[in-house]
Amino acid sequence: MNKPFACLLALTLVLASIAMPVRAQVQPLDRIVAVVDDDVILQSELDRAVQNVRDQYASRPDQLPPADILRRQVLERLILVRLEVARAAETGIRVSDQDVDAAVANIARQNRITPEQMRAQLAQHGQSFSAYRNSLRDELTVQRLHRAFAQSRISVTDAEVDAALAAQANGAAQYHLAHILVALPENPTPEQIATARTKIDGIKQLIDKGEMDFSAAAVRYSDSSNALEGGDLGWRSLDEIPGAFAEVIRSMQPGQVIGPTRGASGLQLLKLVEVRDASSAPPQMVTQYHVRHILVRTGGTVSVAEAKAKADTLAARLAGGADFAELAREASDDAKSAGKGGDLGWIMQDTYGAEFGGHVAALQDGQVSSPFQSPAGWHIVERMGSRQADVSDENRRAQIRETIGQRKLEDEWNRYQRVMRNEAFVDIRLDADAAGASPGDTPAAPSGSQAPAAPAATQETAPPPPSADSGG
Repeated sequence: MNKPFACLLALTLVLASIAMPVRAQVQPLDRIVAVVDDDVILQSELDRAVQNVRDQYASRPDQLPPADILRRQVLERLILVRLEVARAAETGIRVSDQDVDAAVANIARQNRITPEQMRAQLAQHGQSFSAYRNSLRDELTVQRLHRAFAQSRISVTDAEVDAALAAQANGAAQYHLAHILVALPENPTPEQIATARTKIDGIKQLIDKGEMDFSAAAVRYSDSSNALEGGDLGWRSLDEIPGAFAEVIRSMQPGQVIGPTRGASGLQLLKLVEVRDASSAPPQMVTQYHVRHILVRTGGTVSVAEAKAKADTLAARLAGGADFAELAREASDDAKSAGKGGDLGWIMQDTYGAEFGGHVAALQDGQVSSPFQSPAGWHIVERMGSRQADVSDENRRAQIRETIGQRKLEDEWNRYQRVMRNEAFVDIRLDADAAGASPGDTPAAPSGSQAPAAPAATQETAPPPPSADSGG
């Protein structure tokens, strides 16, 4: 299965992580390290975000850039998060307290602890629960901005999906790729192009001489959003690769690096990691759950408290022996499933979003959940069964459609981020203690080129939350 765009939330590098909590700072410095339009980023925020990255790379610290470059990269990601949150607010995107509560409950459940235990763990490691919730709210906001952007600007035709399916059926090759990007602005000047070429030529020399491997060079120097993943682009078939590269890649040998090549986002080095026959890809086995539910919708004249009271009453009736299907027909507010006794059929865990799927996965077959909340309202779920299944043709088409869409989204989203960054007022105030360098200094880049710019921040695209009209 092709790797999702930017490794789909593989790491949430700029936000707090309960799985790897931030260690307490001995002497936190609450001073301003950057001004972003009308907002500020504090030293303590930067310290926490940098430590999160170090924790994520605890088993492979040699892949991280020097401390001064890492801090600048992480600060740049924090700046982009601030700008994206502000842009989301301008477009009317809001994340409610209930949305954050549901996300907290889901994260706790995934880590097999209660929200209260999660709060205690955060406190033990010097992080306030309020700060954690604020970070989580920002993450959810950026995810929704990203989804809205994709829905409004990216389309995939049936012909593109058919071509990809045909290529797989014919055993066409798939290519595991990685890249290093030196970004260029829209309509770059000759001087900007020359500076970028000097930088990428210097990076290529380091790789060719064996002084740095490709992955380490990507982490240190790439401007791409997947820099901290070593520039990994995952597996792609030729129809998922821009035409400018497709023919060249077909003739490359595994391990070979080509470039620099001019693309839509700037100058790139491209590495072919390995090749495989599409027919040899592992079977796409997934866990499916047979689920039915009862929804008590919130909103309009129905308050959260009223909906919860109704859901608790329905749960009590089920515990007293009421038939689930009959109760769903009688009381569920999900018009699509109520007539079928609440039956949603066989679904995958993320079909109706992380909150809904997390509760389904936590149940045993035949077990009924306690009432739980999602953005759509309050749910009672029964997991009727589970199975391992190969992906059906319909799901395979959906996955291919999503993969092609994510490929198209990469350049568009990176360009969108650069425009936001260029239009914003940003005043970076890292000093010698914070950045590990003299005030005003920038880290040295290879062969006399400019210091590598920080990679653009990209939030992973998470499954949408359950909605009333989706059945979840």
